[in-house]
Amino acid sequence: MFKDQLGNTIRLEKEPMRIVSLVPSQTELLYDLGLGDRVVGITKFCIHPEEWFYSKNRIGGTKDVNLEKVTQLQPDLIIGNKEENTKKDIEALRKIAPVWVSDIYDLADSLEMIQQISEACRVVQRGEEIVQQIQSNFNTLVPFEEAPKVAYFIWKDPYMGVGQNTFIHHVLNNHLGMNNILGDQERYPIVELENLKDLDYVFLSTEPYPFKEKHFAEFQAYFPKAKIMLVDGEYFTWYGSRLINAPTYFRSLMKEM
Repeated sequence: MFKDQLGNTIRLEKEPMRIVSLVPSQTELLYDLGLGDRVVGITKFCIHPEEWFYSKNRIGGTKDVNLEKVTQLQPDLIIGNKEENTKKDIEALRKIAPVWVSDIYDLADSLEMIQQISEACRVVQRGEEIVQQIQSNFNTLVPFEEAPKVAYFIWKDPYMGVGQNTFIHHVLNNHLGMNNILGDQERYPIVELENLKDLDYVFLSTEPYPFKEKHFAEFQAYFPKAKIMLVDGEYFTWYGSRLINAPTYFRSLMKEM
């Protein structure tokens, strides 16, 4: 018996040998946990590792899971996430197999998720190694002494930014020493650009909206004194084993600021 991060009790009668992953960052974690052939299904957004993207069965998207395909795969464990997956899909999937759901707001949640999934899949030692690597690497980060004012954008038409109670906000403020100027708003607010003042930096994320340098000009028009920067959304939002290398990326980003 295991608890997921929503407090639900998950009963596994045996070591799970047929796992379906509904979340890209957790799919990558399963790979790094060495689960190999035990993962039988992933989403169309699970692009890492590349070899799995082309070889594993795809069961739809994170928010439109193909229940029939999942049923055909006969999983003995399904791994999802509260934010990434819909409540309707999760409830339907529970009729197929045990469903373990993560709920991530900060680094501590991420490390707990990795530990709990490794326990459920009986690869505890490898999970502990990943957790220790992440903790050790994040401990090397040196936050800004004077917090630059930053706005982090994830969407266009309408413009959407990142507010409080998100993993991104936690990383910006708590680990990088930045001041998320949307931190007084909840989750992912729609933003009127003309209402934002005194920005030092504008971060345009590569996902979920694929911002590129061609979008810089429209933001620069609103924020002539701010530096517009393209940031790798995977390092800010993939809360699995990708966090091992995230601090290296964050240091290089901070040097450019």
